[in-house]
Amino acid sequence: MHRSVAFAAAYALLRAAADHADHWGQSDYDAQCKGATDEAPVKYEHEEDGTTITVGTAGGRRACLHHVLQYTATQGLVLVAGTRVLGIRLHPAAVAAALAVSGLTHYAADRRVPQGLLQRLAKATGKERFYKLSDFGMNGSYCLDQSWHHSWETVAALIASAKADQR
Repeated sequence: MHRSVAFAAAYALLRAAADHADHWGQSDYDAQCKGATDEAPVKYEHEEDGTTITVGTAGGRRACLHHVLQYTATQGLVLVAGTRVLGIRLHPAAVAAALAVSGLTHYAADRRVPQGLLQRLAKATGKERFYKLSDFGMNGSYCLDQSWHHSWETVAALIASAKADQR
């Protein structure tokens, strides 16, 4: 088996798992509150009973961590199960390193604190207007967020497939 096959499989599995975990798997609470700070708190209304709570920095960090743990676990399960079905053997340390890269970079982007990492990168690269775009059926910050995740998942797939063996 050529490493390029392992890379392609790893990327496809990581990307599919990430898309599911980021959209279907993420709780409403985590999605709403993961960027909360004391300076920019989030008022979260529970759907069940309509009660409202205010979430600050500590709660935002917990919500983001909860989301990223769920996200990374989903990627790990799909990567291991998928490569097993395909008959691709990935080195456990490479898989762990790949998941660490994906999870840590996901947390860094998703905390979205005021002037967060992605907004600063958008400004530094001349993409700030696109980042702020929220019209014409488009959301620039979401597009740049997803592009960030896809890029790091590519790196993670390269890491995961670095020591792939044929069964």
